Amino acid sequence: MIIIGEKINTSIPSIRPAVESQDTAQIQDIAQKQAEAGAHYIDVNCGTFADKEPELLSWLVRTVREVTNLPLCLDSPNPKALRAALQAYTGPKPLINSITAEKARFDAVIPLVKEYNTSIIALCMDDSGMPETADACLKIADGLINSLTKEGVALSDIYIDPLVRPVSTGTHYGPVVLETIRRVMAEFPGVHTTCGLSNVSYGLPARKLVNRTFLVAAIAAGLDSAILDPLDKVIMSLVYSAEVLVGKDEYCMNYLEAFRDGRLDV
Repeated sequence: MIIIGEKINTSIPSIRPAVESQDTAQIQDIAQKQAEAGAHYIDVNCGTFADKEPELLSWLVRTVREVTNLPLCLDSPNPKALRAALQAYTGPKPLINSITAEKARFDAVIPLVKEYNTSIIALCMDDSGMPETADACLKIADGLINSLTKEGVALSDIYIDPLVRPVSTGTHYGPVVLETIRRVMAEFPGVHTTCGLSNVSYGLPARKLVNRTFLVAAIAAGLDSAILDPLDKVIMSLVYSAEVLVGKDEYCMNYLEAFRDGRLDV
């Protein structure tokens, strides 16, 4: 399971002032803690600072890369901010979050993916909006995968995001995502699937419970990446145990290592 640590995001109240004041120590501490907790990528997002996003995103890149060897997930819909971040980036292949099948957005982001040889999260959304059914999601995913591979992007660098939406606004949204994950993973071997878990519980009480349950269901459907909080010991424990139960952890080695390291909530 590829874990994308979500904690450096200016939509989080404690992070916004740290980025605004360029508090290097606080940002680096959060990055290191996520790495130690088992993240494979560190997400960096300062989208709430629209006017300063290129400057602040490149600062985040430099700041985080000083203290971790993990690759970064550059999280912005703004091509100017992405280019500034990529120019500041050194290290393992980064992941851009994200591209869509919307023509203007695809045309703006794909040159950066090619120029900087990045991996890419591709959201199941096109110019008609966000799909309501698994069939519609799969059709968009198919188009995105075909378009990206024609541009030279390897299947292993594509992360399809079926767009998790709040089940409080439509009880069908959970099943739509799970069915989309199952079908993408079956029909496009080599492609990854990912999602932002927390969207599923928006508007509900006890959100962590819903997020955790949804994660296990998504892993059972084939999800192999997630944008989540790696500092949540319970949700990380569920990742390890779920991967054992769906046959993704040979001889339970990852689970046993996490247990020995004291990383399981038991």
